[in-house]
Amino acid sequence: MKPGEASQTAEFNALFRAMESARHPRRKRLFEDPLAPYFLGARARKFLRLSRVPLLGHLVPYYIDRKWPGVRPSSLGRTCWIDEQLGDSLRNGAKQVVILGAGYDCRAYRIPGINQTRVFELDHPSTLAAKKDHLTRKLGKLPEHVTYVPIDFDLQDITTELKLAGFDQAALTFFIWEGVMHYLTAEAVDATLRAISALTIPGSRLVFTYVHRGLIDGTVHFGKLGDVPSTLQDVGETWKFGLYPEKLARYLAERGFSLVVDVNSLEYRAMYMGPSGRHMKGFEFYHAAVAEVRKGAA
Repeated sequence: MKPGEASQTAEFNALFRAMESARHPRRKRLFEDPLAPYFLGARARKFLRLSRVPLLGHLVPYYIDRKWPGVRPSSLGRTCWIDEQLGDSLRNGAKQVVILGAGYDCRAYRIPGINQTRVFELDHPSTLAAKKDHLTRKLGKLPEHVTYVPIDFDLQDITTELKLAGFDQAALTFFIWEGVMHYLTAEAVDATLRAISALTIPGSRLVFTYVHRGLIDGTVHFGKLGDVPSTLQDVGETWKFGLYPEKLARYLAERGFSLVVDVNSLEYRAMYMGPSGRHMKGFEFYHAAVAEVRKGAA
């Protein structure tokens, strides 16, 4: 992310959610995110308007999917999957939700029942300031159940920042870390995971996304989108970190977690998009996983 600017990938993902929320017929929508359009710049708003034009609107997702194969459906699929994991945790007694690298994530405002919990949104000060500005203009005031915590994950300690923000260490908590890990250094990822497992009680869960380490080190070829990391350097959002799926359980165990489930983009797309989701090309290197804090982790 360039200094003083909000994340461009956060805006891209907001565009994908806005397009899905406007799709017709309504019964075919995977989810609805009514706030997503308010985080779009002029160019993204133009794409959204075109996507709503009868008969011609389907050409917009077609263009996006041709230009960046797999990016849009992967984003939509993982949104559905993480929504489901969050909903399950809320029904199972989670009293706090922490969103690390919140970007323009709007789960704190659209998931049923989440307004009965305490939500902490952590992100870079520039992105968080832009988000708060958009929300205030749309909602009139910021929701009382959400606490906004500006942080640079490479330089600041989440334990300190969360405690200062009023985080309850004795409460069952659900952490969301979507679309962030691969931008961080290995040291920052390690420190964050260890901090989470030490900060909260056993049974608390973390849902996170990661990219296959082979994409980062060049040992595995992933087709046309294998050059995504170098492409993102142009907008100041370099991918630095990845994990090998076969080593994930051990990596998490060393940091106080048990692996609950790990799914790749082909699998979570198929869950919500039917058989066609498995055959969509691109983004096979993207994974989503759930880990649970173990007893004695601290």
